[in-house]
Amino acid sequence: MKGNKSLRKNLGLLGAGLLLCSPTFALAMPQATTTQQTAPDNSKNNKGDSQKGAVTADQQKSNPADREMTKKIRASIMSDKSLSTYAHNVKVITQDGKVTLKGPVRTEQEKTDVETKAAAVAGGGNVTSEIEVAPPKS
Repeated sequence: MKGNKSLRKNLGLLGAGLLLCSPTFALAMPQATTTQQTAPDNSKNNKGDSQKGAVTADQQKSNPADREMTKKIRASIMSDKSLSTYAHNVKVITQDGKVTLKGPVRTEQEKTDVETKAAAVAGGGNVTSEIEVAPPKS
């Protein structure tokens, strides 16, 4: 009988120990997450950047004159609060005084506005526009 009491006592202590440790153990276990990645909106636009001779943002020249021209065009675009976020994010790439504008905008008017702002800084003959009007949100 004395052995049974001792055994029950030891099992009781073991059970209590397991109960106290189990919440800690459960918290230490990594939780599975199931998040889905949304495809970027501009995937199709970026495919054109891989074409031979395509002007990309990494080709921006770092000479002071080109950097300053890009800075002025970007400031002009950003200061126009009537433009959409799309228009504010148009790529401005300057190479030896020649500016290339790339990316989507929401309307034809925004396309014209961004092109006009770039031409005012760089001169009309120095701007190449590859801006596209994005389809309306559905």
